[in-house]
Amino acid sequence: MRLSIRCRIDVSVAKVRTPRGAWVHAALQALAAGGPDAVRIEALAVDLGVSKGGFYWHFADRQALLTEMLDSWEKAGTEDIIARVDSQPAGPRAKLQRLFELTSSPDGLAVELAVRDWSRRDRDVAERLRRVDNRRIGYIRSLFGQFCADENDIEVRSMLAYTLVIGSYFIAAQHGDKTRAQVLQLAIDRLLR
Repeated sequence: MRLSIRCRIDVSVAKVRTPRGAWVHAALQALAAGGPDAVRIEALAVDLGVSKGGFYWHFADRQALLTEMLDSWEKAGTEDIIARVDSQPAGPRAKLQRLFELTSSPDGLAVELAVRDWSRRDRDVAERLRRVDNRRIGYIRSLFGQFCADENDIEVRSMLAYTLVIGSYFIAAQHGDKTRAQVLQLAIDRLLR
C-alpha cells in the first residue's frame, strides 16, 4: 500500500510598505530643494525607490501629503522644540539660550525658508505660517516676560530675538574677525541682559 502525503506549504510574503513618515520626509526634502512644485508623487516614489502605488496606501492625494508636510513642519519646528526647552528645569534666560541653540541649527533651515517662500503664493500656507509665528513669538514673549517688567521691552526683545533666528540666514555679510556664530551669540547675550 502506498501512502501519498501532500503537504501544502503556504508561504505568505508580507508586503513591506514604505512608512508614511518616509513619504513626508522625502516630500519635505523636495520642498526644501525645489519648492512646492517639486513635491510630485512620481518623483518622490523614485527617490524612495518604490512604486507610486504605495503612496495611495497612506494618502488620498497630493493635497493630503502637502497638509501632512505642513503638520510635520509645524510640530517639529514649534511644539517639539518648545517641549524640549520646557523639559529642562532652568530659568527663563537659560531656556531662551537653549531655544536659540536649537533654532540656530541649519538642519531645518531649508524647509523653514521653503515654507516661508511658499506662503507668499498660497493663502492657506500663509495662514499656517502666521499661526506658527504667533505661537513661536508668544513663547519667546512668555520667557522674556519672566525677567522683563516693561511690556515694550518684552515686545522689542521678542521681535528682535525671532528676527535674529529667522532673518540672520538672509545676511551674507562677514563680521571682521568674528564668525557668524560668535556675532549671533553676542546678540543673544545682549537680548538676555
